[in-house]
Amino acid sequence: MASPAIFILEVSYYPVKPSISVSREDYLKAILEAASEGHTVISATLAHWLAVSPPAVSMALRRLRRDGYVEVKADGVVRLTPKGHEAAYRTALRHHLIERMLSEVFGMPWYEVHDEAERIEHAVSPAFEALLSRKLGVKGSCPHGNAVLPESPETRKRRGVRPLADAPAGAAYTVTSLYERDPGLLRFLHRTGIEPGGTVRVLQRNYDQTLGIETPAGRFTVGPAAAEKVQVRRAPADRRRRGR
Repeated sequence: MASPAIFILEVSYYPVKPSISVSREDYLKAILEAASEGHTVISATLAHWLAVSPPAVSMALRRLRRDGYVEVKADGVVRLTPKGHEAAYRTALRHHLIERMLSEVFGMPWYEVHDEAERIEHAVSPAFEALLSRKLGVKGSCPHGNAVLPESPETRKRRGVRPLADAPAGAAYTVTSLYERDPGLLRFLHRTGIEPGGTVRVLQRNYDQTLGIETPAGRFTVGPAAAEKVQVRRAPADRRRRGR
């Protein structure tokens, strides 16, 4: 039997011919994820999301529209066609399954799996994707606490979830999910003890919008940009204590 390291290498070089190019998959997935998060998707959204130049986005959108994957409205809003939505969802699902495989099967740390999955997702065959779906299921959360598609702020609010940046001081919170597309942020959160399913207590809110927090790793100060990317809900033990 091949060792895990060799197995991953074999998957990475699986000889498949995807129906759309890697570039298109990245654009389509970005459109789908940004819309799922509640953003109005325009060219500038994609340029920021994918860290590419505005001219590159314009050229890509022309090709995607020509090939029937997107519609670009008169006001510049980009929407996926049914064909585009299907292709985007398949890529998002592959990414989700690969992250879970790397974490649950191979034990890769949660703060490293996103970039690895980005590299592998385009080379996974439909047959291997089906195997992953059967083994892992498609309804579970990824190592960052996210479903296949991200939730909108309105959906999170209905579930009692809010950004750490908005959490009142003097309470303990359970981390429900993290923004996963910034490797530097994930490593920073790991160092401060903020992780999915973990607990963070907000000690104080400072005049410069930074937060004084306490985690199992110690006490830290977190800036608003990082705190905005951490989703939390009031910890059950804290809710019971305050309810008495």
